[in-house]
Amino acid sequence: MPVSTTAATATGLCAFVDESPSPFHVCRTVAAELEAAGFTRLAEADPWPVDGSGKHFVVRGGSLIAWAAADAAGVTPFRVVGAHTDSPNLRVKQHPDLASAGWQLVGLEPYGGAWLNSWLDRELGISGRLSVRDGDAVREKLVRIDDPILRVPQLAIHLSDDRKGVALDPQRHVNAVWGVGREPRSFLEFVAEHADLDPAAVLGWELMTHDLAPSRIVGRDLDLVSAPRLDNQGTCYAGLQAFLAAVADPGAAIPVLVMFDHEEVGSQSDRGAQSDLLPRVLERIVLARGGDRTEYLASLAGSVVASGDMAHATHPNYPERHEPAHRIAVNGGPVLKVNQNLRYATDAAGAGAFALACAQAGVPLQRYVHRADLPCGSTIGPMTAAGTGITTVDVGAAQLAMHSAREVMGAADVPAYAAALAAFLTPAATGR
Repeated sequence: MPVSTTAATATGLCAFVDESPSPFHVCRTVAAELEAAGFTRLAEADPWPVDGSGKHFVVRGGSLIAWAAADAAGVTPFRVVGAHTDSPNLRVKQHPDLASAGWQLVGLEPYGGAWLNSWLDRELGISGRLSVRDGDAVREKLVRIDDPILRVPQLAIHLSDDRKGVALDPQRHVNAVWGVGREPRSFLEFVAEHADLDPAAVLGWELMTHDLAPSRIVGRDLDLVSAPRLDNQGTCYAGLQAFLAAVADPGAAIPVLVMFDHEEVGSQSDRGAQSDLLPRVLERIVLARGGDRTEYLASLAGSVVASGDMAHATHPNYPERHEPAHRIAVNGGPVLKVNQNLRYATDAAGAGAFALACAQAGVPLQRYVHRADLPCGSTIGPMTAAGTGITTVDVGAAQLAMHSAREVMGAADVPAYAAALAAFLTPAATGR
């Protein structure tokens, strides 16, 4: 029988988000939970276990894939839950040290479709990874600074032309102040010293800002989650809990969890959804179990992917911006996302697989369609479907303020979303 319950909670989501300020930290957080559950990390450059059985995961930068396979050979389909680890934010430029009007600044630029106004007047920390010289080799080190060192200041209303604010220029208006005075300080030296590194050993970096306000359960009835990066750490957390539940009570398919980096900027990278990461790992799973390429292709033909990303709840202050026949409520259950122009990958077969999973998990299903006169966003679903040939369904959980520095979703949707994904990962039969 499909799994219908998981350990996912709103409190657990808050803790997950607060532990994961960057895609690299998401992978570290997930890896720690997987290892605690008996999973073994594999390196892509190394040989994999020859019998193909067991619980394993791989990490490529800010992306991660985990799976659990029995030792039986033959054609076995995959059930895949997908998510993405990155979120829109402000990232550090390669020459970050700036000065203006007596202020010391750190040069930042937007990553993805960041809603820039939401990043103003917040205490910001820094997280990401550094490439560090170690003799004749290069190693990676994660860095996280939770001190309130950066702030992007708003212009005073008295200085705007019409007292309605200004349109933010991403080149000029999102640099952060971090000090005053005549003595400049190297930002990268500051980060290196915080990481206990010789600044001269730092060869490269991917550094980004994060809001330091902790995630909270809020609302009159404590039925909402207020947090940064819900898009798409809401799915990363729910997907992980669903995957662990599915591994504990497996169905007729091999459960797989994949979390891609770079969704917010198009996924065209070595570790994005347009890369070879997922098909390469799936093929190696089949080969390690004693199968060949024919069995791999046959396994793909019977597989299904649930591409998980957050969904737009109907906004109470802007209801006219939504399709009137498709109202989406927070705490109303998982959301099936459909777009006739394939901004979402959902077709009838994928919709049927996920609708059945929701029914088996005992959770309601909502169906989302974007207004036809507004451009629709996309996600990893279409490119995953195109890159693997696997039937794919785009799903999510409802939220407000997507791409803001701070977002909100329903607390009850966290376990419901995870339960639906767990049931999806554990089909009772190999058919779709």
